[in-house]
Amino acid sequence: MADQGGIIDRLHYTDAWRLFRILAEFVDGFELLSEIEVPLVSVFGSARFGPDHPAYALGEELGRTLARAGFGVVTGGGPGLMEAVNKGAYEAGGVSVGLNIELPHEQRPNHYQTHSLQFRYFFVRKVMFVRYTVGFVVLPGGFGTLDELSEVLVLLQTGKVHPFPLFAMDRAYWEGLRDWMVRTLVQANAIEAADADRWRLVDRPEEVVEVLRREAGKRSDA
Repeated sequence: MADQGGIIDRLHYTDAWRLFRILAEFVDGFELLSEIEVPLVSVFGSARFGPDHPAYALGEELGRTLARAGFGVVTGGGPGLMEAVNKGAYEAGGVSVGLNIELPHEQRPNHYQTHSLQFRYFFVRKVMFVRYTVGFVVLPGGFGTLDELSEVLVLLQTGKVHPFPLFAMDRAYWEGLRDWMVRTLVQANAIEAADADRWRLVDRPEEVVEVLRREAGKRSDA
């Protein structure tokens, strides 16, 4: 019979050393992002929608518009719509942050980043998306984007973060999900009606900037 005690001891030893890697990722992230002087907006979106997809041009426009308005962008740092947003901000001379993740497929860092971080652990990366942001924008995407959208909605719902603006860009893409929340989740009392209104559906980057500036004005007056 295998020495179960020895196996457990080795697992604990490995986990203990893993903590140092986790701590290092937190420290690197906090140090880099805390030194950026412009307000940051986290943007999520599909890694699979390339330059030939209509949403790619929308991502570029969003990054460019935010940069020209004085905001920096934070994306997952990969291809697809993440690249589009970084590219728009980078080419407009703005702050363009990439929070890159190690994956067996899909993820390769794009070349449009003024600040880059590399993560092994999703949960550390998610903290960095939230910790220094003044708003979130969700572009069209799949499971990863839905995961990030859901996480932000839960944080807002439970009051674990300051109530900042959350946008879903491309109404036609997202309104079915929003309608399902109202029609199914609210009616089943799984969420409150106000919870379904925690995110705004928009089509133009200017709508995002307008709300972000208005919210910034409220905070400065407080």
